[in-house]
Amino acid sequence: MVPDTLSLVPDTAHDHDPFPAAPDPDPAPDREGATVRDDAVLDDAVLDDAVRGVRVHGAIFLRAEYSESWAYESMSTRDVTDLLAPGEERVVLFHVVADGACWIETAPGERLWAGPGDVIVLPYGDRHRMGGRTEAVAVPIRSILQPPPWPTMPVIRYGAGGPTTNVVCGYLSSHDPLFDPAMRALPSVFVVTPPPGPAGEWVRASIDFALGQTSRDADGRYSVSPRLPELLLAEVLRLHLASAPSGEHGLLRALRDPVLAPALAALHGDPSRHWSVADLAARSHVSVSALDERFRQVLSVPPIRYLFQWRMHVARGLLANGELGVGAVARRVGYESEEAFSRAFKREHGSSPRAWRESVRR
Repeated sequence: MVPDTLSLVPDTAHDHDPFPAAPDPDPAPDREGATVRDDAVLDDAVLDDAVRGVRVHGAIFLRAEYSESWAYESMSTRDVTDLLAPGEERVVLFHVVADGACWIETAPGERLWAGPGDVIVLPYGDRHRMGGRTEAVAVPIRSILQPPPWPTMPVIRYGAGGPTTNVVCGYLSSHDPLFDPAMRALPSVFVVTPPPGPAGEWVRASIDFALGQTSRDADGRYSVSPRLPELLLAEVLRLHLASAPSGEHGLLRALRDPVLAPALAALHGDPSRHWSVADLAARSHVSVSALDERFRQVLSVPPIRYLFQWRMHVARGLLANGELGVGAVARRVGYESEEAFSRAFKREHGSSPRAWRESVRR
């Protein structure tokens, strides 16, 4: 099974069975002052910008049927990354609970519980333990998982024969560190319960679709669209960010910050513009010093540094896509000359745009 490399933006047509269309985000209300509130509304447009164009590898790679009592300990972060996505720095793991109930922990005594329809996300692929309702000694996952290669999707059947919990497992990985501004602020593990409404209904329908696809053939063949893991995780991430506490730092907080969200929307929407801090402050209706302070406080960088990082992110996406020459990419991200862009890109990434493009094509 070799997963495709794809953008988070769905194609208008594909060779796989259709799956539910992603829901339209709810319109965000007007800002109400400059204080970050626990109930502040997530800026969907900025989140969409943060994931649009990020080229990822993704797959649903495993089904598990656990029977009480059971528990396992996963591989290390490095081992699971080498197994699923050799050459990547890390993977994002997710477990969809089809039925039953289970707990998961990345540190002793910090268990989270998940039930039918819940999605467990490990943004950094951390080593973890998972188990059922009845206490059991955790066995190494390698002892119950057949070793690769896997000509068909592997199925784990493990436990003492009691009530069952069925789980579908998937992963995402990316060369692009801007998975980063969102991912680096996330907890090591979190559980999302799809809420009532269009977003929750879409997640539940997508889970049902994936379960049907992974189990429809008795001989183990399956045909899950490689687009589904990306879209599913993007929507789950949106749901988590919308309910995350405002004390978080990074993009988690910035997306709900009434000062930062307008500035981020502006520079994300037009990275080629020669933005000044004064321009961005005007979009947010605050002073230059207030905007600079908020960027440093929440995103740990000043506005112009963030703009540079965003331009490099956009440039990486355009280079990986391969349709534009380096000069055209330079203009798209605000550089008047290919030479200036190439120097900036090499300072940031250690290689020229052309060399970087060739490296991601291998």
